[in-house]
Amino acid sequence: METSVNFDEFVRTDTGEISNLQLDKDNGTAIQRKESSYVNHDGRFKIQKRDYERQFAQLYFSRLVKLRPHVVKAATAAWPNVPCVRVLDVPEDKEVCIVGTLYKEMSLKPSILDEYTKDVGAQLGGNRFTQAGDVLVLEDEGGRVSLVGDALDVGTMVTGVIVAVKGTVSEEGDFRVVDVCYAGHAPQQSRAISSSADDGQDKSPAYVALMSGFSFGMDSETDMLKVEMMLDYCAGILGSEPEQKQASNIVRVVFAGGILKGSSSLSQPTSYASVREQATALEPIQEADALLANLCETVDVDVMPGVTDPVNYSLPQQPLHRCLLPRACSVSSLVRCTNPHAFEIDGVQFLGTSGQNVDDVMRYSTYESPTDILQNMLSWRHIIPTAPDSLATYPYSDEDPFILEETPHVLFAGGQTAYGTTKVQGPDGQVTRVVSVPEFSRQPMMVLVNIHTLDVHPVYFDTSLE
Repeated sequence: METSVNFDEFVRTDTGEISNLQLDKDNGTAIQRKESSYVNHDGRFKIQKRDYERQFAQLYFSRLVKLRPHVVKAATAAWPNVPCVRVLDVPEDKEVCIVGTLYKEMSLKPSILDEYTKDVGAQLGGNRFTQAGDVLVLEDEGGRVSLVGDALDVGTMVTGVIVAVKGTVSEEGDFRVVDVCYAGHAPQQSRAISSSADDGQDKSPAYVALMSGFSFGMDSETDMLKVEMMLDYCAGILGSEPEQKQASNIVRVVFAGGILKGSSSLSQPTSYASVREQATALEPIQEADALLANLCETVDVDVMPGVTDPVNYSLPQQPLHRCLLPRACSVSSLVRCTNPHAFEIDGVQFLGTSGQNVDDVMRYSTYESPTDILQNMLSWRHIIPTAPDSLATYPYSDEDPFILEETPHVLFAGGQTAYGTTKVQGPDGQVTRVVSVPEFSRQPMMVLVNIHTLDVHPVYFDTSLE
């Protein structure tokens, strides 16, 4: 006979902290939620002083200056007898290596000028903007050169990546590439590895739960019964004893954007709107506030903004304003985060986005899997290479916060169409778990990441009786 462990209501202390003690109503035994240390590393993504008068060329220059030494080092190790030169110094009759920023010329790429042309055809409204005739160009501080050659997989290359190419100048003046090299994985901070030989230590797992895309709003496809199941699961009042014990090991829930299906209704002029229209416009954000408030009563929660949420459009997106979530923000266990979001739990480094970077790379490449894109971002040492070319970003002048100074242990992207994961091994022992987190409205689930082993456990919420 299956035994059920029912958690009492979580008790909140006078300081607003979550009480870790729950009692089994049947036998009175104490059950504690797993505890962990938490450090937020969003500082580099927070914009302190906004200045939009600068041009984006400085951002590309900063990226090239920062990543060039790492790319040159990787190229020297791969091609020890090939000299690295600048574009303007390429000889005509010698094999050399040049380092620069990729630019991909695409005839299908959307342009603001398309609005004024009569025949735009498939250029508008398409999901993919790459095709066989696309051309790659390499730029550095002094010049640019077109890249040709069978060694180039043009479909998997995107604008903004810093790369080294080996080859010679062709008769037409192009650079014929025979090999390609990227910066490679950045150094990684060591982490404690779980081992059964560690006597006297708590060997139970500790999970970080990743979710995304509840998409509250008009015509929302989200099944509220499945949302309630998720809340009950996190509170430990759903499922049999193994599921409830598993839920007690969740140390933090990270919500990777997409709280609302859209935020345009919130921007309507309320002074001219009727009371009913105002109430209707506020319903989605009030539902999200209630959801997060209930979730924060049982577990620590990080909430990131997404492309459909009421925050700034350009990356990095700043935290949701506390006036949007008054109930949830009254609970100290809620952390309003940036997008991208970087944090550390028990020495394990997490880095994630709400998915705009992955979606944009997929639009301008032939990649089919979000996990493949995340894996390549580790080799590129950059999580948003297509910004600012095709993805809006803040015009940084002397830094690029999206460069990977360290390889995270977990790299995730929310807002995806399907769940996917893989473990990536770096050349110097780096190990990274990459996770594609689906929208809850499409695929009702959460992804549990074991911070001790980097194993993942998907938890699906299904209301059918089949």
